[in-house]
Amino acid sequence: MAGVSDKARFYLERAAPQLREFEEKEIFTKDEIRSLVNKRSDYEHLVLAPRTKPTDFLTYVEWERSLDRLRAKRCRRLRIHSTRSHASEARTFGIFERAVTRHPGCVPLWLAYLEFASEIKATKRWRRIVTRALRLHPSDASLWTLAGRNAAKHGDMERARGHFLRGCRFCTGEAGLWVEYARCEMEWLARIEAKKSKGGSKSVNAMEAIKATEASQQEGDIIEFDDDDSDDDNDGEMVLPDPDAESGGNKPKPKVFDDEATKKLEQSPALSGAIPMAIFDISQKQRFFNTAAAETFFDMFASFSKVSSQVKIIQHVLSAMEAQFPNHAATCSCQIRQPLIGVEVHTAAFPKALREALARLRLALETTSDKKGLASKMVTWIESVLVVEDLDAAIRMVLEATKKSLEESVAA
Repeated sequence: MAGVSDKARFYLERAAPQLREFEEKEIFTKDEIRSLVNKRSDYEHLVLAPRTKPTDFLTYVEWERSLDRLRAKRCRRLRIHSTRSHASEARTFGIFERAVTRHPGCVPLWLAYLEFASEIKATKRWRRIVTRALRLHPSDASLWTLAGRNAAKHGDMERARGHFLRGCRFCTGEAGLWVEYARCEMEWLARIEAKKSKGGSKSVNAMEAIKATEASQQEGDIIEFDDDDSDDDNDGEMVLPDPDAESGGNKPKPKVFDDEATKKLEQSPALSGAIPMAIFDISQKQRFFNTAAAETFFDMFASFSKVSSQVKIIQHVLSAMEAQFPNHAATCSCQIRQPLIGVEVHTAAFPKALREALARLRLALETTSDKKGLASKMVTWIESVLVVEDLDAAIRMVLEATKKSLEESVAA
């Protein structure tokens, strides 16, 4: 079995061609190259040691990336265009591979690996990495969230839903993944409605908005959970020929979505917030569901003021909280803030909504089972409003007086 020094020498020799290029093109001086070799040798001996830690690999990666940034900066200054930039990326990938092989149970290491692959736009590599990570850590919500949001980012909501649904089957002990799944659906609804309203007087139906929102699926954005990690274009699947292409493309394409189908799609429950509400309903049956989880859902839904179905979704969540936790501080807090959802602070509707919220606050302080907990939540909410610039003086005075009164209740 080779020793640590022999292994370190092996990896150092693999970097020799790039170092010779640095010297030939005078990107680094001989003294700098000697210093680079010594530093890299120290890192190699560190990560090859028997009791190496994941942070050692991350430190090594950060040094390699800083070296590559310095190389790129000097190449721009010296106007050198033909350098081996891919060599540094390949070496960083190699370090990450050794790291996750040595410490496969370290999730932050996998996340850093995925972040690097995403930064350099290595889409296929990212797919293989996240597949391996999810196989090793199927109950980690952050990895499922990353996979789902990456698919949604590329416009593939069908695959994003598949990742979130599979993750929710594994992650039943915490609300984080479920909330992110609902957030992703709300973002999709917001994009759909933005596309429908785009164009001024020109009406855009739901089908056109969905087509504009869901971008064409790019090669490499698919994450397949099978035993074959090959990069074949069809992944072993048979592809039927296109009859229109064989006939020269002269044959008119059939109209898939007629007016009746488009009308049905516009009336689909999915476009009226049915999916986020279904996610919330199923989460109520999970063991993690409590007042904190319900309030997290409420706060997340409240942040999407551009979604037309927000009022219905908010009321749905609030009704569930009132049924299960009628006098809890979290339920009362959501009831108090409900009139102010979607109302801008500087608009004329805000004073009226604030009046309704303060009336609910006075009533809730008398009926809640946790008066101090509710007062503490309200103080935090009022402070978030007071930091708004150019707030009306009368509104500020009322809020400051209410805050003072609540703080006295907490201190009592």
